[in-house]
Amino acid sequence: MDKKITMENERVEKKSIRIITGKQPAWDELAKDCVCFANARGGKIYIGIEDDDEIPPNNQIINNDFVNQVRKRISELTINVSVIVSKKTANNGGEYIEVEIQPSQSSVASTTDGRYYIRISDACKPVMPDELNRLFTDKPAFIWETKVVQKITIEQCDQQKLLQFISDIKNSKRVSDFVKQKSKEEILSYYQMYDGNYLTNLGILWIGTNQQRAKLSYAPIVQFIKYDQNGYKIKKELWDDFSLNPKELIQSIWERIPEWREGIEISEGIFGRKIINNYNENVVRELLANALVHRPYTTRGDIFINLYPDKLEIHNPGLLPLGVTPANILHQSVRRNEHLSKIFYDLNLMEREGSGYDKIFEILVSEAKQLPIVEEKNDRVVVIIFNKIKNVETIQLIEKIKQTYKLNQKEIICLGIIAQSKSIIATEFAKQIQSQDDKQIKNWLGNLLRYKIVQTKGKTKGMQYYINPSILKGTSFEKTDLSNIQEHRLKILILEDIDKYPNSSLVDIHKRIGEEIPIRKIRKCLYDAVKNGEIKTIGGKKFRKYFIDKKVG
Repeated sequence: MDKKITMENERVEKKSIRIITGKQPAWDELAKDCVCFANARGGKIYIGIEDDDEIPPNNQIINNDFVNQVRKRISELTINVSVIVSKKTANNGGEYIEVEIQPSQSSVASTTDGRYYIRISDACKPVMPDELNRLFTDKPAFIWETKVVQKITIEQCDQQKLLQFISDIKNSKRVSDFVKQKSKEEILSYYQMYDGNYLTNLGILWIGTNQQRAKLSYAPIVQFIKYDQNGYKIKKELWDDFSLNPKELIQSIWERIPEWREGIEISEGIFGRKIINNYNENVVRELLANALVHRPYTTRGDIFINLYPDKLEIHNPGLLPLGVTPANILHQSVRRNEHLSKIFYDLNLMEREGSGYDKIFEILVSEAKQLPIVEEKNDRVVVIIFNKIKNVETIQLIEKIKQTYKLNQKEIICLGIIAQSKSIIATEFAKQIQSQDDKQIKNWLGNLLRYKIVQTKGKTKGMQYYINPSILKGTSFEKTDLSNIQEHRLKILILEDIDKYPNSSLVDIHKRIGEEIPIRKIRKCLYDAVKNGEIKTIGGKKFRKYFIDKKVG
């Protein structure tokens, strides 16, 4: 064993030796984990190393019969799972069993009793019946990159693109010297663009000619459409001649659309002014990179960029990878095109080998804009971002805090969400950062709590997060408003308003008593008052109006 096994991840699982030596060996659990890896990208299970350990006990001896038994039981309990089972010796002399699971590239693996699982991050997840079709659909996408369909040699590709790619790799700070010292052919092989004889699909996508790229199934086509306030198309740009590789495509889209760079000028105090673009360049590039990296190249469909007066929509063909949903996209990352993702990361075209949504969140909250909306339709994923700045003072506040305290990306996201809301209840905050785990929430808040930048009041679900008033001193946020009004005072305001303006809707009440008050607080107060009989209602849920029945009492 050349190196210690430090932690479990999407390719590594550790198991206690008791899984095969106990009175009731957990063969079903082992089979399940093998199916997980086979349906993902393969991996290794180390039997004989505890979860918290890096190596096996130095006195651990593995009987050869166990190795054969592991191999036999896995084959008996799984379908479409190929494994290599061997005994290994660690540097300390302790022995363990290595189970190497090959990815099931063209078929779906299962247990013999008909159960399907897939490895997501460091956990094994069951595949639900409604997700099974997606697993079958994703399988061809897993191997699209490394397939050789057209017999194109290195000499037949676009030589200018080849030279540029090699130059980009050798000049990238994210690429190790070990890779940079490789030959041209070795670099292409390292990135799975060349199989030793011909270019793979990935190789053609990046360094092929436009004719070669056009024969891929399916090379990306991008359509940009601009709409006016009435929903009419007023501008269209098209990238459909397959002349550009993914890097060139992103650059061309940014350069040909001047609307990206429209924006407003805001004050930076005594130091001058700066422009906040309607759509931040890093956000646009990250979204385009995501669209190109995470789309299934075995699915037909164009990428649509729809620009409206108030928002930008990017439509990407295909669904999210199995295990990723709009509700966990900030935390969960599954790379559908693993090797393309690595190229994007190594060339600094995306934030990291993942979704990059944390970077998008950070930039948007720092510019006091609404968080992105991710929607999964029947045949596509739609990402929506908005150009409106909610409050210029929020930008200045966040910049002031960032200059005073050293905050990481997660803390900046949390700061921006809380600053925009002024005060936010725990349940809503957890929803915004896509987490219900208290430990994870505290980890995200981190130094914001430690430095008392953010303070709390209340308990459990009623807890509220707000910016420390001493931090707000000297800013426009220091002025008193109703956003943090106490519930009993809010109730008095609402009752007085309804008494004066009977048969009012929630929206009307909100406008009159103070739009800075979170509407959820008003809704809750109304609900409680109705429940207690203090207020009456007429109309259905959507058109409900509130009044005080003065006959009562």
